[in-house]
Amino acid sequence: MTFKEEVSKLLEEILADRLDLFLIDLKIDDSYKINIVLDGDNGVTLQDCVDVSRAVEAGLDAEKYDFSIEVASAGLSSSLKLVRQYKKNIGRNLKVKTISSQEIEAVLTAADEKGVTLEWKAREAKKIGKGKETVEKSVNLLYSEIKEATVIVLF
Repeated sequence: MTFKEEVSKLLEEILADRLDLFLIDLKIDDSYKINIVLDGDNGVTLQDCVDVSRAVEAGLDAEKYDFSIEVASAGLSSSLKLVRQYKKNIGRNLKVKTISSQEIEAVLTAADEKGVTLEWKAREAKKIGKGKETVEKSVNLLYSEIKEATVIVLF
C-alpha cells in the first residue's frame, strides 16, 4: 500500500466516526507533506482540525515515513466541490460561473444529486410602456454546467 493509500484509508476510518465532517481535498507531495481540507455540516472548528491531525499522526508510522501534516477547513472563498456542500449552503447567496461563461449571483434555493436551483431579482424593461420593473428569475443548473461556485459573504 502506498503512503497516500494509507493516509486515505486512515482518513476514511476517522471520518466514519465523525459523520458531521467530510473530506474536501487530500494532497500529499513527494516530501510526504500531507494537506487535508475538511468541511462540515455545521462548520469545522479548530478542535476538529486538531483531532483529525492527531488521529492521522497516531495512525502513521513515524519511523517509516518522515511526514508533516496540515489540516484546515474549507475557507469562505473556497469553491464548492461536493453536493453535500451545496446542500449545506441552501439559502445563502452564491456567485456561480457556468461553463458557458455566464456569471450569476443568486440565492441557492435547492440542491439535489443532479444540480441546483438559483433565484434572484433583476431589473428589466417593462413589456408594455417605458421604464423598468423588478422581475423574479430562476435557473436550474446541472453540476456539469457549473465551472465554479462560491458563497458570497454578506456583512
